[in-house]
Amino acid sequence: MSGLRLSADSPPSDAPAGGPKPFFRDSGARRTLHFTEKEIQSSMSLLNPDALDLEYTRMMMGFVLFNPAPRRILMVGLGGGSLPKFCHRYLVGTEIEVIEIDPDVIALRDAFMVPPDDARFRVIQADAADYLREAEDHADVIFLDGFGVGGIPDALCSAEFYADCFHALRDDGILVINFHVNHPGHHEYMDRVRASFGSSMFEVVDDDMTNSIVFACKGGLLDDPAATSLARPASIPKDAWRQLMPTLRVIDATLVLR
Repeated sequence: MSGLRLSADSPPSDAPAGGPKPFFRDSGARRTLHFTEKEIQSSMSLLNPDALDLEYTRMMMGFVLFNPAPRRILMVGLGGGSLPKFCHRYLVGTEIEVIEIDPDVIALRDAFMVPPDDARFRVIQADAADYLREAEDHADVIFLDGFGVGGIPDALCSAEFYADCFHALRDDGILVINFHVNHPGHHEYMDRVRASFGSSMFEVVDDDMTNSIVFACKGGLLDDPAATSLARPASIPKDAWRQLMPTLRVIDATLVLR
């Protein structure tokens, strides 16, 4: 993510009616999703639409070091569908649920080549805070990338919401969160996550010091020494591993220093 706000999520759930509507723009071989002229929400290569075009999305895939074959991933926010598409293509044994509050975002799914709903992939129009409140022992991995025009919606960064995420995870489940490093509430958000997950969490910051990706586990899986081996699991195709490897090395270096 650059100095512009880059995210794969919807506007805040409490955004006023008639707020900014999403639109996309093509520039050469790249298609971007916007809510405003200055803010890019998602980016897709038209030549390789299933690739992860932004570094922070590759960083969020670091969970594969600990669980390369999750049974179910729940993602908060559809946006341009970068992470859902990548996981749908390469994690062939994984069920994927995407929670998106904004019907106008969902209406653009074909423009971003998001696969149609099927037995293991579906996009659900719902408020993620309400959805997670009712979920228990539901997913092995939860992605939170809840940025809109006004930043992270209050409902998606509260202590109660992180507690709901904890209960929605299965044993040894992993919560993966995208934060902005320079946001004034960053340290408070981290404390709220820690209140539910304790010390079983770590943070990786990207090279331009913009994005902080936080991994928090319901259990001790993050302490597995095998995660630092950087050996390709049989469940991850070689093409996917090649795309992720440079970023996984960064995460590995962070783990070594924990």
